[in-house]
Amino acid sequence: MTREGYGEKEAIAILRYARISPLKARLVLSKIHKKDVGEALYLLKVMPKKAARIAEKVLKSAIANAEQKGLDLDKLYIKKAVADRGPIIKKWIPRAYGRATPVRKRLSHITIIVAEKEE
Repeated sequence: MTREGYGEKEAIAILRYARISPLKARLVLSKIHKKDVGEALYLLKVMPKKAARIAEKVLKSAIANAEQKGLDLDKLYIKKAVADRGPIIKKWIPRAYGRATPVRKRLSHITIIVAEKEE
């Protein structure tokens, strides 16, 4: 699965349409960027945020993809972890005096790329 810019010693996992705003997801992903996979899994496990549970699943998927490609799991680190903006679900909720207020539920696309460390 070589895409533009992704090498042979890398594995990627993408979650599309995650029900969390990209800003909240980026707060968590910035903490694990450039860290070893084991350390990142531990950080996500103890972090008390909804985005941490979502990112943990995506990271485990990226690790499984790396294992399928035959990469050494002990040398893996997170090369790139991003949360891009997805579509916005727009709804209206009723308010007093017959008015309505818009509600915008933001979605995000979470991408994690793991790679082998070059010695």
